[in-house]
Amino acid sequence: MRESTDAFRDHLVRLLDWEEAHVGFDKAVDGIPHDKRGARAEGFEHSPWQLLEHLRIAQEDILDFCVNANYEHRMKWPDDYWPGNPAPPSDKAWTDSIASYVRSREDLKRLAREVKDLTAKVPTGKATHTYLRAILLAADHAAYHVGQIVAVRRALGVWK
Repeated sequence: MRESTDAFRDHLVRLLDWEEAHVGFDKAVDGIPHDKRGARAEGFEHSPWQLLEHLRIAQEDILDFCVNANYEHRMKWPDDYWPGNPAPPSDKAWTDSIASYVRSREDLKRLAREVKDLTAKVPTGKATHTYLRAILLAADHAAYHVGQIVAVRRALGVWK
């Protein structure tokens, strides 16, 4: 039983930055030219910056929900989850957002490996809000918006 649990956890960890079935986050955000980070392609609602920041904000909120014993959901949808400005305020803001996303992804991986019972309810959540649900939610959310980043990059002519 222990081996199957370890194998499941390994798959869950890999799912958080999966690149076997589609492009992963790291490749999707790599090499976006400075002048295209805030660009909105025709037919798309969000710029690469807005998608990146949304991913970071949402993932950090999911992680906080899982690890903060005093977590209270205070963020308002959609305003608090999306940056208003389509362009990053600086190159540093862009690189800091990427680094922060990667850090919280690593923390979610650690949670997937180390939480005693993945099917246990997150203490500050509802009955159905388990650690497993939160990790799957983060992975699913990332896959969706990473796909959007790739689509926007294609539309902007900056996807290789």
